Amino acid sequence: MKKELWITTLFVFVIIACNNGKNQEKMENQDTAVLYPKGQKLPNNWFSGNAFIHPLLTKDKNNEFSIGSVTFEVDARTHWHTHPKGQVLLVTEGIGLYQEKGKSAQIIKKGDVIVIPENIEHWHGATANSSMKHIAITNFKEEEQVTWLSPVLDSEFNTANKQL
Repeated sequence: MKKELWITTLFVFVIIACNNGKNQEKMENQDTAVLYPKGQKLPNNWFSGNAFIHPLLTKDKNNEFSIGSVTFEVDARTHWHTHPKGQVLLVTEGIGLYQEKGKSAQIIKKGDVIVIPENIEHWHGATANSSMKHIAITNFKEEEQVTWLSPVLDSEFNTANKQL
């Protein structure tokens, strides 16, 4: 009887140890899983290249802002634009660029928080070698959220990428 109890106990410990390894593997895989899906392709009249949005929150009676997860594939970027009440970007993946009109482009990467003041002409997106994903929190002024301007020229984008 004692031998059978010992074998049963050993068997239970082996099963627990195996399952703990599987649970640890599942937890590690969850940490590397995509936080939000790529979403819907954004129109080329506001973006150059392949950019996508997954809406997270739309403006409503309680929130005067919207939130979206935006994915920029390599070379993708916004056009120049402004926000009447500003915007905040939370970079969640990759390496990208942010540039205000008349200033040098800045490299942005996972973990960076970019605070864009109201009515500042700017653009942001991926680099020539890396995709980038950010969460955009964009404020509204009445019903206006963004004013789209001209595309970022390839020469402007190439100059910004030389900083990398």
